[in-house]
Amino acid sequence: MPGARANLDTIVLTLSVAMEGLTINEAAETTGWSPRMLRYIESAGLIEPLRTPKGYRIFGPGELQRLRTLRELLARFDCALSDVAFAKRHASDPELRAALDRWFEERPELPEGVESGDWLSWEQQKHQRLLAMDTPPRITETTAA
Repeated sequence: MPGARANLDTIVLTLSVAMEGLTINEAAETTGWSPRMLRYIESAGLIEPLRTPKGYRIFGPGELQRLRTLRELLARFDCALSDVAFAKRHASDPELRAALDRWFEERPELPEGVESGDWLSWEQQKHQRLLAMDTPPRITETTAA
């Protein structure tokens, strides 16, 4: 209709419905992260893309913004993605946070029954025994005491 004004709300609504978001491959192409890295970033809890009813990831503008600012953060502080993932885990896990705080405060102590001149070889032998086990034992408060 000549002279009729378009309803901008309808136009915007139509665009937002038509463009729900990007697939993982489209998001990878847009952001420069590989699809594999996008999956890792999600598994680390750094982004939470929506899922289609069939389970496909949909990356909307919020996720794209988070990915852009994540890349900026990594560059600004010269850190790795795993550092940010660990920082998130550290912030959300009080037990991990307390264990790390204790570890940072502790100072090396001569083990009971070991002469100071034997300490180095005692530590070497302990490491060798642990490495021979293939997987290091999990240290709990009861075993550490």
